[in-house]
Amino acid sequence: MLFNLDMIKDRYSKIPARVDAARKLLGRPLTLAEKILYSHLIDGAEKQVYERGNSFAEFHPDRVAMQDATAQMALLQFTTAGKSKVALPSSVHCDHLITARNGKEEDLPKALEENKEVYGFLSSVAAKYGIDFWKPGAGIIHQVVLENYAFPGGMMIGTDSHTVNAGGLGMLAIGVGGADAVDAMVGLPWELKYPKLIGIHLKGKLTGFASPKDVILKVARLLTVKGGTNAIIEYFGEGARALSATGKASIANMGAEVGATCSTFSYDDSMERYLRATGREAVADEANKIRNYLAADPEVEANPEKFFDKVIELDLSTLKPYYNGPFSPDRGYPISEMQESLKEFGSTDKVSAALIGSCTNSSYEDLSQVASLIQQALEKGLRPKAPLIINPGSEQVRYTAERDGFIDLFKKFGATIMTNACGPCIGMWARLGAEKKEKNSIVHSFNRNFAKRADGNPNTHAFVASPLMAVVAALSGSLLFDPEKDFLTNENGEQVKLTPPLKDELPKKGFVVEDAGYVAPAADGSKIQISIDPNSKRLQLLAPFKAWDGKNISGAPLLIKAKGKCTTDHISMAGPWLKFRGHLENISNNMLIGAVNAFNGQTNQVKGNDGGYYEVPALARKYRDAGIGSIVIGDENYGEGSSREHAAMEPRFLGVKAVIVKSFARIHETNLKKQGMLALTFTNPADYDKVREGDYFDINGLTNFAPGSHFTLVIHHADGSEESADLSQTYNHQQWEWFKAGSALNKIRAGE
Repeated sequence: MLFNLDMIKDRYSKIPARVDAARKLLGRPLTLAEKILYSHLIDGAEKQVYERGNSFAEFHPDRVAMQDATAQMALLQFTTAGKSKVALPSSVHCDHLITARNGKEEDLPKALEENKEVYGFLSSVAAKYGIDFWKPGAGIIHQVVLENYAFPGGMMIGTDSHTVNAGGLGMLAIGVGGADAVDAMVGLPWELKYPKLIGIHLKGKLTGFASPKDVILKVARLLTVKGGTNAIIEYFGEGARALSATGKASIANMGAEVGATCSTFSYDDSMERYLRATGREAVADEANKIRNYLAADPEVEANPEKFFDKVIELDLSTLKPYYNGPFSPDRGYPISEMQESLKEFGSTDKVSAALIGSCTNSSYEDLSQVASLIQQALEKGLRPKAPLIINPGSEQVRYTAERDGFIDLFKKFGATIMTNACGPCIGMWARLGAEKKEKNSIVHSFNRNFAKRADGNPNTHAFVASPLMAVVAALSGSLLFDPEKDFLTNENGEQVKLTPPLKDELPKKGFVVEDAGYVAPAADGSKIQISIDPNSKRLQLLAPFKAWDGKNISGAPLLIKAKGKCTTDHISMAGPWLKFRGHLENISNNMLIGAVNAFNGQTNQVKGNDGGYYEVPALARKYRDAGIGSIVIGDENYGEGSSREHAAMEPRFLGVKAVIVKSFARIHETNLKKQGMLALTFTNPADYDKVREGDYFDINGLTNFAPGSHFTLVIHHADGSEESADLSQTYNHQQWEWFKAGSALNKIRAGE
């Protein structure tokens, strides 16, 4: 479908002048990322030179996208802002709340009934305020965005970390918290720390069983989960141009797993083909008029070291399939090294399930390659040794795949076809037997593999791979099987070898769909009433957070000292907790229950100031209700993972005064600031070790704030001794005003 053509034309009319002025200002050629950044700066801000990784800049994005889990809190906030309509194109996609149990035919009707109240709220808010609404079953937000809204050279923000998927169509698409989305939807500038630039030069062409997914799995191994923090990754070179648009999207999607602000590719023929195939010929025509402005300047590719802060070269012709995992998406190993990989966590090579789907890999191209390999396997007398589960990315993809015979083929192979939704990728998988907590290994084409994420079982070792390798894993039943050299035994006892399958970048007969699942907003939403049952367990009106009292913090007890990886999954779990995403009080019962207590190695067991042990949320409530609040201490890259602002709102709601860590993941740090929280780091990371069980804290220097100033943490130990630590902060004047007001939303409510 074709949406917002006038907006796109207007943006394209402004890009050339902005880019030409930026070239003159900077005195050099520009990367694609720089062109998009400068063309979206608020008026007047484009005349400034920004320091990468330090300066803050304000932008006007082209659109906002929200999925149903995060949209609840974002729209609850928006409805309090006093606006009659969103200020820029926005959309809501119902993809997160559908549990994968037995297949689409049973699961979708059940989800419609279970989530009736939430879907009704979201659809009515969308209709009232001019927001596009995509029904449950329409598809995964990022696949639907790629098919309908993404356009080269655009800037989009979305309340999901994998908004970055749209970089496959040459956008800067950035995951944010709901408060950031509210800023944009009410027409305010959206603020971002001006990113560093990482250039990845792709050479050659993929061969054998390697796929675009293996590109980002290799990059994740090279950069690690925090190597892209506060940076945009820009791919370029002949290897990039050889990839399809959906292949590029898979790579951009998992840039979130290295902490990148986003990833992008220059506009090329594959993007044009995708735009035309998805009914957006007019967008392709407009893009072609300014084609050179939608790509990095030639000098960038010729001498990338002059333009990027870091450059990585990858020869695609030598790339082999990877399995990344378990427990961290950057723990990548080619198949030849899997024997070594399995040793660290005692993982079994036996595959108990293989899953294909998620926003990362659920395109028509992905399913066509899977179908080709499955057809080959059936013809060679092979049957799967592990269950195969498939989630198509959108109803358009599913309907077209069904027309082309893929769905029947998958079912013949024994695969289960789930709803067009996230499902197991975000923990919405009612996996039979998971409650037994048996050690097992699964392979999936998703993006994250944190403990408990897929099925709630801490002993499920999840390995991220391409859809192709997920099928290989299902056929062989082993993580050690190498399809490029190993043989399988078929039903007749014969040794057979798999060959690299064919794939269709786009459907030969074109895309088709009967009902894409789109619902347009009301022409006049003024008469639509938004009501929430005060007794609801799913939705709750928001009360403003209290403003800062103007004093330093004194006598705040330690709530938890989290050790090791503490992602947003650990801070605010998904899975069964998704149903409370619109009810701050109820969902706060999961706050930090997955974090590992540094003092006892346990989760959800922390010592209170009375010597007793409590669940983390219960102890936080105890301190809050006593009027003293508490302090959270964390390790490196705290808040890695999803954009979910609940991980910031829950501590705020339960009275946490400050979160002090060795380092933050970008989105989580911003979310904390938006909610009026103190997000601080140890200037000397080793000071983390000074914190003991039973400590109380003072934080001094708040009353003398200035950008770049340091605060002092005074640590009062239970034995009466004291220590101090220097604390760094990254607040600018505007962000400090959020803190003083109690939240960014409080500033909006006040009309400031």
